Amino acid sequence: MGSGSGIPSNIPNVQSLIDRAKEELRKGEEQGTRNAFISFAYEDVDMVNMLRAQAKNDNLPIEFNDWSVSEPIDSERAPYIKQKIAERIDRASVTVVFLSDHTKNSKWVKWEVEESIRRGKHVIGVHPKDAKPRKLPNVITSNNIKVVRWAKLADTIKELD
Repeated sequence: MGSGSGIPSNIPNVQSLIDRAKEELRKGEEQGTRNAFISFAYEDVDMVNMLRAQAKNDNLPIEFNDWSVSEPIDSERAPYIKQKIAERIDRASVTVVFLSDHTKNSKWVKWEVEESIRRGKHVIGVHPKDAKPRKLPNVITSNNIKVVRWAKLADTIKELD
């Protein structure tokens, strides 16, 4: 009649699900697919979505994840948002920063880059071929982060190994 806890015995526990998800991520990386956290200014979300679609069409061995945030970094929800972003950074092997003229003003991008570095992640700045930002954010220049064109991203990530 069950264990008496009211939870059906055929439902896996949460830790089992987490372990299975981690295993799937490891399998993807063993097959050459890298899980990348992508950091960008919210104003660039449409361009970033186009680049993600292009990456899938070109069969690049990169899976992107992020937490698109339009909320101010000093909002009441910021601690929760930071926690969730940190979890995604932890699952990634590299952080990719999409660079535009909006990036230098984004406090979220600054925090995400600093958090990625704090967590020991590689960080790469990327921009579209014909749209290099006029000024790179201080967090990029002060940390000597490599900046490449979008077309060079997959090769640059492979060089990290």
